[in-house]
Amino acid sequence: MALVNPFAALRPQPELAARICELPYDVMSSEEARAMAAGNPLSFLRVSKPEIELSSTVHPYAPEVYARGAANFRRLIAEGALRQDSAPAFYLYRQVMGGHSQVGLVATTSCQEYLDGVIRRHELTRPDKEDDRVRHIEALNAQTGPAFLAYRADPTIDGFVAARTAVPPAVDFTAADGIRHSAWAVGESSDIEFLRAAFAGIPRLYIADGHHRSAAAARVFQARKGEGNSAWFLSVIFPHDQLQILPYHRVVKDLRGLLQEDFLVRLAAVFEIVGGDVAAPVRKHEVGLYLGGRWRVLRFRPERLAGRNGVDALDVSLLQELVLAPILGIENPRTSERISFVGGIRGTPELERLVNSGDYACAFAMFPTDIADLMAIADAGGIMPPKSTWFEPKLRDGMFCHLI
Repeated sequence: MALVNPFAALRPQPELAARICELPYDVMSSEEARAMAAGNPLSFLRVSKPEIELSSTVHPYAPEVYARGAANFRRLIAEGALRQDSAPAFYLYRQVMGGHSQVGLVATTSCQEYLDGVIRRHELTRPDKEDDRVRHIEALNAQTGPAFLAYRADPTIDGFVAARTAVPPAVDFTAADGIRHSAWAVGESSDIEFLRAAFAGIPRLYIADGHHRSAAAARVFQARKGEGNSAWFLSVIFPHDQLQILPYHRVVKDLRGLLQEDFLVRLAAVFEIVGGDVAAPVRKHEVGLYLGGRWRVLRFRPERLAGRNGVDALDVSLLQELVLAPILGIENPRTSERISFVGGIRGTPELERLVNSGDYACAFAMFPTDIADLMAIADAGGIMPPKSTWFEPKLRDGMFCHLI
């Protein structure tokens, strides 16, 4: 049973939404955020990454950072750029990226169901990043960045959403990156009850993106013992068949002393190596390798796949177990400084650039993980390797805020 709750969202004035709403705090560096917010006092990055207003010598987790974020948040409210709705509602949030469109339900979901495993996770979290989001929530007394959740698509909910989004949206803008964002409020009591009942029939929800936001909200809930609205956390919930997962690529700084020819010999024991200068793999169990100024296609040998399922059958797991650890000596990709990860939105040209710069020795272009695999692994209680999925488009921070 998935509990969803309406809430009185704090939202941007429609005519200001394009200037306020920003990409999530964790998909950019502080330097990139400074550049993005330059000249825009309304940018929500001043709330979600407030270190951009302080000296670069100030640690991003310093107390004055959270204090600045809270002050900027209060300023946006005081100036009327952000206003709270007068009554609780659900919301529908549509994103259009090129030919791809997805519509999610904006709601608050249960921290207790997160703790109980009704809301399933598939990644481990880092304590320092959890602590950061806990401090941010406590400083603002609000959740300003939603968790990105998924559910197994339901035709009844699909029909309801299609009908409610057939009218003009309350908020509608196209961001600088070309992605269109539209929102509708669903406040009629009959509609609210329909959605509550419909999701009560959904057995579980899945965290697609936002593990640290979810974990932090649950910690605040426990610390506050559910006081106020702390028992609920801000979420956008999408049907699984609308989601778009892009690959998460790997770049490695060195070949652990191997010559390129010797490295390819070692790889030949794991893969069938195919030429052709094709950068992006086109199917599961296929990897693109950029090495020595050219691309090769690597296909895992059938005997390497025999008997594998679940987490063990993921391409990111296979690459780690059969290549990164034994051949390149990268035992822990979470902590190793010899490997970096490149989200699929940046594309294979970014992999070429990094290797051609001389800062990296080779790049592995991955095929995207399937949403069905993610849900099956989460259902089994499995944990996927770090940087297994890159969901796109990203939700915008500041589009909806939940005051707790």
